[in-house]
Amino acid sequence: MDMAIGFHASSFSVLTPRKPSSSSSYTSLSKHRFGLSLSSSPIITTSLKFRPKRNATRCRRPVKCSVSQAAEAAETAAEKKNKLVMRRDIRNIAIIAHVDHGKTTLVDSMLKQAKVFRDNQFVQERIMDSNDLERERGITILSKNTSITFKDTKINIIDTPGHSDFGGEVERILNMVEGVLLVVDSVEGPMPQTRFVLKKALEFGLAVVVVVNKIDRPSARPDFVINSTFELFIELNATDEQCDFQAIYASGIQGKAGLSPDNLGDDLGPLFEAVIRCIPGPRINKDGALQMLATNIEYEEHKGRIAIGRLHAGVLRKGMEVKVCTSEDSCRYARIGELFVYEKFFRVPVESVEAGDICAVCGINDIQIGETIADKLSGKPLPSIKVEEPTVKMSFSINTSPFVGREGKYVTSRNLRDRLYRELERNLAMKVEDGETADTFVVSGRGTLHITILIENMRREGYEFMVGPPKVINKRVDDKLLEPFEIATVEVPEVHMGSVVELLGKRRGQMFDMQGVGSEGTTMLKYKIPTRGLLGLRNAILTASRGTAILNTLFDSYGPWAGDISTRDQGSLVAFEDGTTTSYALCSSQDRGQLFVSPGLEVYKGQIVGIHQRSGDLSLNVCKKKAATNVRSNKEVSVVLDTSLDYSLDDCIEYIQEDELVEVTPQSIRMCKNPKFAKKGR
Repeated sequence: MDMAIGFHASSFSVLTPRKPSSSSSYTSLSKHRFGLSLSSSPIITTSLKFRPKRNATRCRRPVKCSVSQAAEAAETAAEKKNKLVMRRDIRNIAIIAHVDHGKTTLVDSMLKQAKVFRDNQFVQERIMDSNDLERERGITILSKNTSITFKDTKINIIDTPGHSDFGGEVERILNMVEGVLLVVDSVEGPMPQTRFVLKKALEFGLAVVVVVNKIDRPSARPDFVINSTFELFIELNATDEQCDFQAIYASGIQGKAGLSPDNLGDDLGPLFEAVIRCIPGPRINKDGALQMLATNIEYEEHKGRIAIGRLHAGVLRKGMEVKVCTSEDSCRYARIGELFVYEKFFRVPVESVEAGDICAVCGINDIQIGETIADKLSGKPLPSIKVEEPTVKMSFSINTSPFVGREGKYVTSRNLRDRLYRELERNLAMKVEDGETADTFVVSGRGTLHITILIENMRREGYEFMVGPPKVINKRVDDKLLEPFEIATVEVPEVHMGSVVELLGKRRGQMFDMQGVGSEGTTMLKYKIPTRGLLGLRNAILTASRGTAILNTLFDSYGPWAGDISTRDQGSLVAFEDGTTTSYALCSSQDRGQLFVSPGLEVYKGQIVGIHQRSGDLSLNVCKKKAATNVRSNKEVSVVLDTSLDYSLDDCIEYIQEDELVEVTPQSIRMCKNPKFAKKGR
């Protein structure tokens, strides 16, 4: 053999490798670094011989990942060139993953084991999901900061969203950290959002520790997950050092981790040690001019606007006069009011902050995300934050229904304008433009869910307005119309696979991968599909699969126009007049389709009260009362009504078409026909 191979406690490590001639041989060699058994490799089965003494010596050495070695080498070179110093008492990490892969639950266990809370303190699940909307939906929407202490090292942790619509939160948070924990489900493996967040982390040159979570699942397949993750690194053009990642196997809900899937420790100690060992400390210029990039914005009633970011150089002190810069030519002066750092789960006031730490700054009431807090005399701005462009837009307008002003506190176009433009201060991935009329605004975002979360927040704040159907943002390049395409991943039981495939085919989806997942008889389908085809798809897939399918999407690229797509075959049932619904009228109306309304509900002319069983709209009188006569009947006729459909805000936005609107108020969500369009009645 022309190479020497040492055997660490948990993985093979190539000590003197030669660059292979082909990518396949490189892949197989690198896979051996993570302890993966490849039966097709004759090297391992026949030719490896270890000397007992040398092998024993190597086994006693602590596991050391090449990421940390490369970081130390780069740090040493940088020290000589720029006089940078690495802080070894602090680590800044972000936890990134696909939605529902267990990021927030893992952070819960890390906080509990770091003794952040008292032993007798009641702690609810998903501590970091503090927003009411996050708890209701079970997803992380906003990134949040916390910190723990492990062996005299402070670890700043940032929990990030996993849904692709909130990718803008992840993109700007990566400016604050030196490494990431990439959490991957032990059954599903890398998913669409895993690819997106990993791509961004590799572009920033961050160190990556892969955490195979939910290893306690019965159908866990850790070897497949590690193989798939490594192949994903290769596809994303990761460097050799980044490909040699440290793999940790964990169960977030049990609070256990280990270096092998079959031998987990009693706690998350191996995970903490991997963070200290494989993720470098921040490289700072302690004596340089002050520089801090505002990466996030929070607001408190008494403190005002709070800027959050990592201090890149210098020392920041309370009461210090600074310069706030957007660019070299656009600067203004300000004074630091209060200064906080993150200790455990709280913000703690301090007098000064050294470079490398993450802090919160009060006193600059007009600061924006992407601006730099710099030294008053010699400070220079850092590069501003850039996020990817939005792909979906929706129109917001004032409420024009007969029920306007009954429930909402803010109903005017001025209230609506101020709230939408205020959202831009912290939501960089969103855009707001003036519409065709003075009371209409066009809001653009990463996806339908991205804008729906804004609508729900505004509704809870007391706003009352109307929303149009979502539309994709097309581009025209060289006189060719291009539209956004997304990668849709559907997990569906095999018994329902046929109806789901047929549904995706009707929406111009093109399948490029199909594989079995775990031992539950589930199939994973991967499609490239126009974003237009995804509008209203979630409910249709749930109906076709009887609620068992899971749909995940991720923006891929812009491509040629795919042709016309029919997203809804049925029309709407529309109220014929104003009034209160009656059981008598609804009994005869339910034969025409499925109803949204129940008896005793106020409706107005033009309101959508149900789904027509055929194409085209149909006007109904759902307020008709039974005529009273002077003939006494022996028995009152009992009216049997079907249960009305209860559509949520997301369902309503998916349902409406071009000539329809959603009326949003603090207490009600209604759908109606847009009076600006010609009526399509029968």
